[in-house]
Amino acid sequence: MVFNPAKFVAEALSEIKEKVGKGKAIVGMSGGVDSTVTAVLMTKALGERSVAVFVDTGYMRKGEPERLKEVAKKMGMNLRFVDAKEEYYAALKGVEEPERKRKVIGEKFIRIFEKIAKEEKAEFLGQGTLAPDWIESGSGLRATIKSHHNVGGLPKEMNLKLVEPVRELYKDEVRKVGKELGLPEAIYNRQPFPGPALAIRIMGEATKEKAEIVREACAIVEEELEKAAKEGKMEIPWQYFAVLLPVRTVGVLGDARAYGYTVAVRAVESFDGMTAKACPIPPEVLERISNRITRELKEHVNRVVYDVTSKPPGTIEWE
Repeated sequence: MVFNPAKFVAEALSEIKEKVGKGKAIVGMSGGVDSTVTAVLMTKALGERSVAVFVDTGYMRKGEPERLKEVAKKMGMNLRFVDAKEEYYAALKGVEEPERKRKVIGEKFIRIFEKIAKEEKAEFLGQGTLAPDWIESGSGLRATIKSHHNVGGLPKEMNLKLVEPVRELYKDEVRKVGKELGLPEAIYNRQPFPGPALAIRIMGEATKEKAEIVREACAIVEEELEKAAKEGKMEIPWQYFAVLLPVRTVGVLGDARAYGYTVAVRAVESFDGMTAKACPIPPEVLERISNRITRELKEHVNRVVYDVTSKPPGTIEWE
């Protein structure tokens, strides 16, 4: 059956109203298409009884707070910002194992949301959970591929009732819903961004210093691939970003020996995120990305590699 976004929106609004009743909800909003669509649906269904909450974890994309303010204003959202950078850096100190990292992030989100909910006198939490999130997080007979922070990363005990209007949808369907809701194309066609944010694009401990490095590297990858697509040199990938590896290699800085990090570039084609294939990127575009990263981050990075692994056997994100 062909997906009908208008029908879905009407049904979702009705279900949200029925579930929340006369209550109030907060909505976790990260800036990605899933959480933004969820926040808009909740706003349309509940009006002022819906509060979108953006938590600055210290691992967000470059310029994200400013971008979110513009979207919230355009869509009439009641938006609240929480600066939790230092809380997250402290919570993730010494944490290296990917599953543990996701669970720490998931629990911290919930505890912050519970605090905000208490202040707002809200008892419901809206999340942009998609079908791939709960499929990959595993349950029953399904194996756990990775615990998504909004599913397998949630604490067993929490004081909020979940509202997940796009839970049964896949990414392509959510984009259609975003378009139906009147979101700008730059938002509903935006590439996916993980809920745990840049913390899972840092292999090993996600320190403040490494977050700043990978944030700049990701911005460079995005800028260069979007520029290449605009110039007609390639198609824009489904998802594209940088990963900071936990190893240092020998390089040269000026006339001296340097010892710097390696950054991996990842760009994939996909339809729903369940499978993916590495994109062919023109050599001159890869060279430009490498030159910019090693020049602009020369105090930290001296090597750039390109990941050509498909999903499976790899995943799209590295953690």
